[in-house]
Amino acid sequence: MSACCSLKLTYTEISVVTGKRFNLVKEGFRTMWSVLKTINQLTQAWLDQVTGAEVPTLYYDPNGQVKQLLDELPQLKQKYRPTPWLSNTHAHLLYFDLIKKQTIHLKYDAIEQLKMADGGITAIAWHGLHLPETTPTIVLMHTITGSPESMRELVRDLHAHTGWRIALCLRRGHANLPMPVPKMSIFGSTDDLREQITHIQNKFPNSALYAVGSSAGTGLLVRYLGEEGQKTPFKAAFALCPGYDTELGFKNVHPFYTKVMTKKLFKAFIYPYAETWKYTASLQQVLATKSLQEFQSHYFELAGYSSFEAYNQATNPIFVFENVKIPLMILNAEDDPVCNIRNFEPYKEMIQKMPNMMVVTTKKGSHCGFYEGLNTQSWSARLISDYLMLQHQE
Repeated sequence: MSACCSLKLTYTEISVVTGKRFNLVKEGFRTMWSVLKTINQLTQAWLDQVTGAEVPTLYYDPNGQVKQLLDELPQLKQKYRPTPWLSNTHAHLLYFDLIKKQTIHLKYDAIEQLKMADGGITAIAWHGLHLPETTPTIVLMHTITGSPESMRELVRDLHAHTGWRIALCLRRGHANLPMPVPKMSIFGSTDDLREQITHIQNKFPNSALYAVGSSAGTGLLVRYLGEEGQKTPFKAAFALCPGYDTELGFKNVHPFYTKVMTKKLFKAFIYPYAETWKYTASLQQVLATKSLQEFQSHYFELAGYSSFEAYNQATNPIFVFENVKIPLMILNAEDDPVCNIRNFEPYKEMIQKMPNMMVVTTKKGSHCGFYEGLNTQSWSARLISDYLMLQHQE
């Protein structure tokens, strides 16, 4: 009898000891998990500090219609975390321009040349022609030397995120287009854009239109929106890395990039069209320029104007900026070496009184890159897409 009782006590003791051990192990796992979580948080905080990850800064009218975007676009409340090895603005830009663009494989459905009213040639590169006619269309305005090849990443990403049709509007002289009329502008022509939009509307009359401008393409976009006011067929628009006042913006371009980009302009628009420009009196002055600011000051004749003043009055978006009436979101990086954040400074107060407009600035992102994650995905393309899709629901 005593042996049986002793055995029972032993089982009880074992059960108690096992329970205690289990609780100790459980508590140990909790402690370890808490330590790992703390280490992860400290590591992330350190990495955020090193890479410049911060929540975007927003400029908008607190009483305007854009305030609702804060609840609908979570990106605006979360840190933009650049790809760690691209936190340096120059590394980010060179990766975007020289490496990432070369890895994007996208075949356009068609590149359709259009003859303008004066005989000049523009084009539209289409992606998503097969989509139902009622599918929304994003009209995309490219960079200063943009081409179907250089814009593939943004075209691909916007299509992938939205499922919409993309119409990349190519300006005169871009993508080796014929130039039968001696006229081209680095910021494009709103008259040409109107003809391109009309062509898009005729082709897809039941498609809602949205607009995106990238870098120099934002100059054309905003100039057009300001000239049109409420009459534009666009429902909403997004400007990626604008320079704001195009007369002054080039003064703030980093010295290295202004030299490189000026040479790119020669290679894109001057040398291939030697026959086109042979009767242009100011050509040698243009070829003597060493910076974007100098180029713009001297090439007005190539753009079809008699003076820089006439050119500036006809193309600078800042003169009509306050007449933009549709919803417009603008994104700038504070470390952009091309479209410097100082260009935005004079317009902060004005923008915060415009109910239809929001400017988003990030500490990092460089020029049009905004890569995030180890696989260098575009943070900006996701924001553009979510913003336009949200506007489409209105």
